[in-house]
Amino acid sequence: MKQNDIYFHARGESLFTDDLDDFPGLLHAAALPSPLAHGRIARLDVEAARRMPGVAAVFTAADIPGENQIGGIIPDEPLLADREVHFIGQPVALAAAATPLLARRALAAVELEIEELPAVLDPRQAAAENLLISPARTFACGDVEQAWPACSLVVAGRVDSGGQEHLYLETQAAVAVPGEKDTLRVISATQSPAVVQRITARVLGMPMSQVAVEVFRLGGAFGGKEDQATAWAVLAALAARRLRRPVKLVLNRGEDMRLTGKRHPYSSDFKIGLDGAGRILAYEVTYYQNAGAAADLSPAILERTLFHATNSYRIPNVKATGISCRTHLPPFTAFRGFGGPQAMFVLEAAIFQAAEKLGLDAAALQEKNLLSEGDGFPYGQKVKNCRARRCWDEAVSSFDLAGARARVRAFNVANALSKKGLALMPVCFGISFTSTHLNQAGALVHVYTDGSVSVSSGAVEMGQGVNNKILRVAARTLGISQARLRMESTCTQRVANTSPTAASTGADLNGRAVELACAEIRRRLLRLAAEKLSSADAAGLAIRSETVWLNGAATDLTWGKLVQAAYFGRVNLSAQAHYATPGIHFDRTREKGEPFAYHVFGTAIVEATIDGLRGTCTVDSVRAVHDAGSSLNPLADRGQAEGGIVQGVGWMTLEELLYSPKGRLLTDTLSTYKVPDIRTAPAEIDVRFLQDAPNPAAVMNSKAVGEPPFMYGIGAYFALLAAMRAFRPGQALPYAAPLTNEKVLAWLEEK
Repeated sequence: MKQNDIYFHARGESLFTDDLDDFPGLLHAAALPSPLAHGRIARLDVEAARRMPGVAAVFTAADIPGENQIGGIIPDEPLLADREVHFIGQPVALAAAATPLLARRALAAVELEIEELPAVLDPRQAAAENLLISPARTFACGDVEQAWPACSLVVAGRVDSGGQEHLYLETQAAVAVPGEKDTLRVISATQSPAVVQRITARVLGMPMSQVAVEVFRLGGAFGGKEDQATAWAVLAALAARRLRRPVKLVLNRGEDMRLTGKRHPYSSDFKIGLDGAGRILAYEVTYYQNAGAAADLSPAILERTLFHATNSYRIPNVKATGISCRTHLPPFTAFRGFGGPQAMFVLEAAIFQAAEKLGLDAAALQEKNLLSEGDGFPYGQKVKNCRARRCWDEAVSSFDLAGARARVRAFNVANALSKKGLALMPVCFGISFTSTHLNQAGALVHVYTDGSVSVSSGAVEMGQGVNNKILRVAARTLGISQARLRMESTCTQRVANTSPTAASTGADLNGRAVELACAEIRRRLLRLAAEKLSSADAAGLAIRSETVWLNGAATDLTWGKLVQAAYFGRVNLSAQAHYATPGIHFDRTREKGEPFAYHVFGTAIVEATIDGLRGTCTVDSVRAVHDAGSSLNPLADRGQAEGGIVQGVGWMTLEELLYSPKGRLLTDTLSTYKVPDIRTAPAEIDVRFLQDAPNPAAVMNSKAVGEPPFMYGIGAYFALLAAMRAFRPGQALPYAAPLTNEKVLAWLEEK
């Protein structure tokens, strides 16, 4: 199918932002990064750089015509540093020149002097010094203080999880092109076209209607282009606006790794209490989120951490507190799971430690405390269509958990120098933006007189297959071949006020909007068909396989004939539609409500092996039963699940961000930052979708799939801990991710 992105990808014909060069007079821009994590700008002189051959201009904060502010949730992030710098890599000046090399050479000629100030890198230190992004928030239910005396076992501890580099294939990129009547076209590699439009208009002091933002496709994102793409697009727009020439800004790989935000590191304290039967009675947790130097999306990410504090378990007494801590690192940002993985890791660590105290396998406590229909979450919502236990039971049965355990035990008895471990990882993940107003989408559909169809939505294709899903929805709704449909680029002029393609809602929201638009066109066409077929009632009519059917029998009225008749009959062949997720709400003054349209469930069984001489870790298999509803595209969803699992395993076992004491990223190349590859990814990944599990809360009974499978990777950590325990039953285990080979070897070498 030639309208499918896969066809063009395979032929190397797909265009990405950096491929766009056909603009007369195109200039290239580059930003001067701050070399210090914190300091006052004592001197900034760009005159020598401006005079260099081939340099069109060098801009500073003084050259911004509107507001020097790109912060979204909280306005605390200038586009170009003014008076102070707050992280290494913060843009201080912008050069535009004939080539990327000349732009970077111009930046080298800028004279910048900064008076260094103390830098805070640790979130706990930031909290102690009251360096907060926003006030702390607490989600609670029951009364933990009343519950502790009733507990037979109480365990407390600390858990740390590291950040994670997005490492999308396409780096941050944007092209800005001035137009007539004081307009500006911005082609941006962003997940948030409307955000880029709004912030560009703010910084340039112009109406949003004069700024058009277009996205063709992204070469990966994983959340790293939800908010972080904005700065680079606005910088390109600033130069284009001031110079009245097209400007492109593309980061190279090293710049992208050093200058952009990543998954938030967390440091957390927990306390968990169980009764004599192993039921969790109380859970108290405090999350110290390292937000970096500006808010970015940190408040929303911390909120989702609180929403997922209890994962897939019923816990009657909970107190979960989140603290967003301001440090002098690049602002951390959205990443697959959006704060949920950090919360789930802490609770799984608490359960693992409680199980050790009781002399049990952690799975015994996990199973005993799984959610059931009607159970409540700490934020007040009741679980509906709960499939937590069904996924667990099917995973145990389908993947022969008893046999796997026996195999692990036998291996450990037979091998003194290597050991295996096994862990289960249940997942419950809420689907919707937790900011209710973002749960809306628009669509625009045109049917042309030759029967071909143009579909526009607010969804951004970034390799997850959302365009294909939306086209399937449109084809099914109209009753025609998908080959007739074309998915247009995402553009704020066709679909306005879009929400980001994030939170696993891209197909849910935009698919519903497209379905509504297509349904309206179908309604008009069937009303016309009733006239043509002299049928008194359109209720007996349907369009299937590009033919009008009457009372279950095909007629000679084809799609092509019907469209032609509609045109000559002056029937509107275009429709715009808007969809807003019904029934969701959340009151932040009470921290109660129903923020999610539904939840995704699943359970994974993970096996891992450790070489006791070298400390090397191998994740042997991840086998999961996953609740995907009635999948719109099973092959794409399976790919998303497998990719999410590998990425989750990487976060837990390989990917380690290291900074110098002064806040410089040390792991800023692909030789110093390790991601899973063919040698380190699990040898076996088996994802089986739950059958007969429709989801009436989403388009065509489907369920979101982008983020939930990531959390199965958390099981790799605890499978490795189980293998470590097989080596040394009495030695204290680490609870700080990632659990790298170096850390495992150091643990094995401890005296």
